[in-house]
Amino acid sequence: MGNTSKRDIALQELKASQTCELLDFLVEQKVRKSRNAVKSLLAHKQIKVNGKLITQYNHELHKGDNVSVMKFDQSRKEKRLQGLKIVFEDDDIIVVDKEPGFLSVSTDKEKVRTAYGMLNEYVKKKNKNARVFVVHRLDREASGLLVFARSAELQEMFQKNWNSLVKSDTYSVVVEGELEEKEGSIVSWLTENKNFVMMSSSYDNGGLKSITHYKLIKSTGRYSLLDLELETRRKNQLRIQMQSIGHPVVGDKKYGASNNPIKRIALHAREIIIKHPFTGETLEFKSSIPKSIQQLVTTPPAVKKENTEIQK
Repeated sequence: MGNTSKRDIALQELKASQTCELLDFLVEQKVRKSRNAVKSLLAHKQIKVNGKLITQYNHELHKGDNVSVMKFDQSRKEKRLQGLKIVFEDDDIIVVDKEPGFLSVSTDKEKVRTAYGMLNEYVKKKNKNARVFVVHRLDREASGLLVFARSAELQEMFQKNWNSLVKSDTYSVVVEGELEEKEGSIVSWLTENKNFVMMSSSYDNGGLKSITHYKLIKSTGRYSLLDLELETRRKNQLRIQMQSIGHPVVGDKKYGASNNPIKRIALHAREIIIKHPFTGETLEFKSSIPKSIQQLVTTPPAVKKENTEIQK
């Protein structure tokens, strides 16, 4: 943790006197000469609210909130790899934003085009003995945030203490149809058949108990955008559970989708909040929902149907 001391140095400490948006507060406090310079502080992860890194300009402040302007540029300058964007890295973890179309880790069939493989090449350029370790995974056609550890010790720490280290793990997903309930929880028991397809049971059949919490964000009737929070993490959990309640993920032919209008599954790992295992620091990361997914619930249903038929 060679950079810890730098990361903890605050240039300014401020306190909110009323409810307001973070950007407006920082501009009013004149922490930088221009509005664009203030936005740059947010983009480079140099603003903390009550000890938590915040990058959202419209984050709501409340009276008494402590706002810190940090000295260290915690984004370490955004780095891009093919299909990946490094959004955070320090001596212990690397957080990336993965595009759809390639695996998190290799399989028997695919050894090269993986997030794991590319990150290993990236760290070895600086230190030939360095390597990364998989903390969790995303399906090939899913997109969004992935966390990698930089030691086997930290990988094990995450795997054994996931629920205490990961404060929030939110996915955005577009499913077919409109749910009757605006929010709720799906509880089922998952097993894998001989063809490696996950099966869901509404009663305890000896499988792995799996829990997902959902909240409806927007619906066109034909498609619905949901926020999903994982209480457990099982293989294909979100996909199989959405199918089990009659609302498969758009584009997910494996688990019941009727079509594939955007040539991928409409599943995106949108937000993850981590308590750093060594510093205790709260790290919050967000990834914008891809436009292709957003458009499924912004286009009127009649127009969307025509577009889908054209793509076919």
